[in-house]
Amino acid sequence: MTWQVWLAFLGAAIAISIVPGPGAVQSMATGMSEGLRRGWYSVLGLQIGLMLQLVLVAAGVGAVVAGSAVAFTIVRWLGVAYLAYLAIRQWRTAPRDLRDEMEAAAPGSRRGLLLRGFLVNATNPKGLVFFLAALPQFVDPGMPLLPQYLTIGMTMLAVDIVVMGIYTGLAGRMVGWLHNARQQTLLNRAISTMFALAAVVLSLVRRATPA
Repeated sequence: MTWQVWLAFLGAAIAISIVPGPGAVQSMATGMSEGLRRGWYSVLGLQIGLMLQLVLVAAGVGAVVAGSAVAFTIVRWLGVAYLAYLAIRQWRTAPRDLRDEMEAAAPGSRRGLLLRGFLVNATNPKGLVFFLAALPQFVDPGMPLLPQYLTIGMTMLAVDIVVMGIYTGLAGRMVGWLHNARQQTLLNRAISTMFALAAVVLSLVRRATPA
């Protein structure tokens, strides 16, 4: 992979990460409720889900999912269901003292944050579609594939960690002024609405069909 091709992929990776989607909403929700330090567990989970999708595409499984209407539909609706669950969960979150909760948060919940982030990305077929569309454009079949896949994976990982970390940190900083129940309720419902909208958008994603 030449540096020109890498720069082109870097631009695509930044664009796909910045556009608000399920991962961004999950990062904001976690940053608001858990703070930046604990929010990194969710960000890590998102990256594990992202790398799983890249591995599946590189191994040819992504092509099977994208090429099979049944498999694509199953993955898509699993993602929709999970995002809808997160929307309901966020909407029903009661106002509380977020700063005290973050200080007293149970260590065992870190695994839950990691798993939640993983599930958000792992059940989003848009990631598979992106990698399926991107790899043929940026991978040279005449050169060793493994170094190119590693370059793409590490680039995507670095970009997404930075972007999701920013989303998490910005939301975490909002905790300082969430002193009353009304402010918390409005923000919880705004994030819930974003989860719901992400679910609606995901439900509208269609598998590309051959021309």
